[in-house]
Amino acid sequence: MSQHTLIIDGMALLFRHFYATSFRNQFMYNKKDLPTNGVQGMLRHTFKLLELTQPDHVIVAWDMGSKSVRNEWFEGYKANRVAPPEEMVPQFDMIKDVIHDIGFYQDGVRGYEADDVIGTVAQHIDDLTIVSGDRDLLQLINRTNRIWLTKKGYTEYHHYNYDAFLDQYGITPEQFIDVKALMGDASDGYSGVQGIGEKTALKLIQTHGSVEALLNNLDTLTPKMQEKINNDMESLQMSQRLARIITDVPLKIDTMMDNSRLNLDTVHINNVLADHDLSVAQKYLSTLNFR
Repeated sequence: MSQHTLIIDGMALLFRHFYATSFRNQFMYNKKDLPTNGVQGMLRHTFKLLELTQPDHVIVAWDMGSKSVRNEWFEGYKANRVAPPEEMVPQFDMIKDVIHDIGFYQDGVRGYEADDVIGTVAQHIDDLTIVSGDRDLLQLINRTNRIWLTKKGYTEYHHYNYDAFLDQYGITPEQFIDVKALMGDASDGYSGVQGIGEKTALKLIQTHGSVEALLNNLDTLTPKMQEKINNDMESLQMSQRLARIITDVPLKIDTMMDNSRLNLDTVHINNVLADHDLSVAQKYLSTLNFR
């Protein structure tokens, strides 16, 4: 019998819900005068996901620190990202403490990103639903695993399975790595090939199949396109390396699956939320129906 696993990109949801209310200065301070808006938003989102997906296992994946092995490969990786607002800093540890007390399984490995943890799990686990706001994860879709990209609130997503991805992009999820290599990713600090955006990158991979095949057939491109690629060959090769999610993070998959089995005790969860003075999340929990 298939065991459905929900895996959540923790930092993506935490940041999303912090900024969803912080622009209105709604930080939801607790009795210790600590802001909780990101924590409460992420918890509410997680509870709703449990109601929507009814998983057998739940895993929250975390980035561990601001640096990863990619910074060793490329000094400029994510170098343009600003420090988080001061109101968010205490919420990084707070959310992990709350999730621990609730009993949800969470994991992260220093030197790797949450994407890499998720990518490694996706290599070993079938019937996996990945939730994030990061399109980089689309490369992990296969015939049994799917991705829900956050769209609006707690219930609206861009739903992708293998066929839906093929229909939208006209390439396989694996080929999306090469699209990213060509177009780059400004938020991650790598540029791909200057002058090639997503539409052009997608068309090139639809036509040639891969960056390798494209480079073997440069003479079929316009002189201007050949010049762009030749001038940024080093950047293209590094961007391809950076775009690929690592799928061999040292994780104990069997232990993870044993410890991530969902035991949804709403009385316990309610007590934990009360202990942490998270009344907004408490109220939201009471509105849900876990079958």
